[in-house]
Amino acid sequence: MALKTHGTMAVDWEQRIDFDRLRKERLARAKALLAKSEMGALLCFDMNNVRYLTATHIGTWAQDKISRFTLLPQNDEPILWDFGSAARHHQLNCPWLGDRSRAGISLMRGAMSPEMGRAEDVARKIKIELEMRGLDKQPLGIDVVEPPILFALQREGITVVDGQQLMSDARVIKTQDEISLLNTSAMMVDAAYEELYRAMRPGFSENEAVGLASKVLYDLGSEYVEGVNAISGERCSPHPHVFSDRVLRPGDPVYYDILHSYMGYRTCYYRCFAIGYGSPALVDAYQRCRDYLDAAISLIRPGRTTAEIASVWPKAQEFGFANEEAAFALQFGHGIGLAIWEKPVISRLVSLEHSYELKPGMVFALETFWPSKDGWSAARIEEEIVVTETGHEVITRFPAEKLLVAGTQYITVDGPLSTTREHDPAPSRRVVEMVEASARTEAGAAR
Repeated sequence: MALKTHGTMAVDWEQRIDFDRLRKERLARAKALLAKSEMGALLCFDMNNVRYLTATHIGTWAQDKISRFTLLPQNDEPILWDFGSAARHHQLNCPWLGDRSRAGISLMRGAMSPEMGRAEDVARKIKIELEMRGLDKQPLGIDVVEPPILFALQREGITVVDGQQLMSDARVIKTQDEISLLNTSAMMVDAAYEELYRAMRPGFSENEAVGLASKVLYDLGSEYVEGVNAISGERCSPHPHVFSDRVLRPGDPVYYDILHSYMGYRTCYYRCFAIGYGSPALVDAYQRCRDYLDAAISLIRPGRTTAEIASVWPKAQEFGFANEEAAFALQFGHGIGLAIWEKPVISRLVSLEHSYELKPGMVFALETFWPSKDGWSAARIEEEIVVTETGHEVITRFPAEKLLVAGTQYITVDGPLSTTREHDPAPSRRVVEMVEASARTEAGAAR
């Protein structure tokens, strides 16, 4: 394997993640794109973009608050306004920020009402920094924003444009340290699947699986378990994208998507299992699912396109959906980094007409789905792939070449019970003869 897997600690005797290099290279990518743009500065509220530019983090409880914001002016360093005492913490512990870490609070998704003046306060802070640098007449790019702040910036005479694409483009090619972090994050999910495989059995519930996987990840050093999608039995088709308290039963299909963050870097990592045994219908669905996935992976190398990958996947109508929008994210690819969905998106919905060229340093997840012929079970698999200079490398290593059967191996008087069989098996020849004999007896009695 070309990519190394380190422990999660820093050591003096081996070169591992270079976090100083990570900070500098991420910021340099954003600065370079900003210099080529029409924008005088970039204002970010998305916590993933804030982390990318400032290398700061205050906990995932703030992920959806849109309360932190950073301004990256042309030819200058980022300024961060953060949540209360977090700003002071950064001043003490983040020397790359220094006095550019400041206290500043926005609307917190509407929790601060308009009359409190927070939108105007944010707009004034930004206007002052732009004026100081002579950038107030140039367009200001923004990634995501609450409408009152947008309106307040416009009242200050600031022209607001889309800055989200610039940050998406900056993040599409990963640095060597980002790739190492993504590889480490995937390693943790390898371990979670190992424990799930050992624990799954009839009586084990979806929510227990979520709890077990979360514990394994946090014990290994995950900073955030974003989600564990646990789907079993008749819930498998159509895919509901949410776990429940359903209890596993013999013969059930079960698939998981484990999403978590290590040092900010995410996973999106599906695996599929059968409990006790798998039906021929599920085995067939799994093979179809695997074949589509392998066909896509085989195409990954620099110079190929997302259109070429999407073209090997089935059309929505081939697996029971009216159109590509209705089947979206079932035969799917997406970049992965500080967010689980980044560029490039790979889907028949968009990629055939709007294609991206694959380049070294891209990291993305490819996921496929196939419903079984029985009408209720289904298979779902996913791999994460790094585009290398000469091809690709798969960094999700838990076995998935064939459908794995979890749970007790049952032993009959004739030996191990088959792990591939029907839920309602055909009667034996002896049973058929018994039924026929009974029918003849009943018919004679009736005469």
